[in-house]
Amino acid sequence: MPTEDERTEQIDILLVEPNPGDSRLFEEQFRDAKLLNTIHTVSDGESALDFVHQRNEYVDEPRPDIVLLEPQLPGKSGIDVLSELKNDPVLAEIPVVVLTSSDAGEKVVQSHGLEADSYMQKPVEPEDFVEFIQSIEEFWFAIVQKPSQ
Repeated sequence: MPTEDERTEQIDILLVEPNPGDSRLFEEQFRDAKLLNTIHTVSDGESALDFVHQRNEYVDEPRPDIVLLEPQLPGKSGIDVLSELKNDPVLAEIPVVVLTSSDAGEKVVQSHGLEADSYMQKPVEPEDFVEFIQSIEEFWFAIVQKPSQ
């Protein structure tokens, strides 16, 4: 179980999502969730890489604690973003959740010889976002929990 300190920890989430409607739903649901967080949204792969590298317009932004990545992006693909994150020793520590629209999405990512930290199917209906947000919260707490000494 997460401790009280972990529950109050601020989490910086980078959402890489090209669909403005989906981005809005994500932002609203994260805001309504009990998880304390700041959600940053970008809509393409180049902006995602600029954000995690803290360069250009994102120089003053925090490095994200977790990345939610849609693999189908305009310009630089989500596959390219995942590859760069996982091949950079500093950025490889950031957990990446690939957002898929079906089970086939996970296979597409893996077919490129890449492995995300987790794969989650994007909700289709707005009411399904609540369960999705809870899944993200559970995933995050599983990562930040430290083994008892």
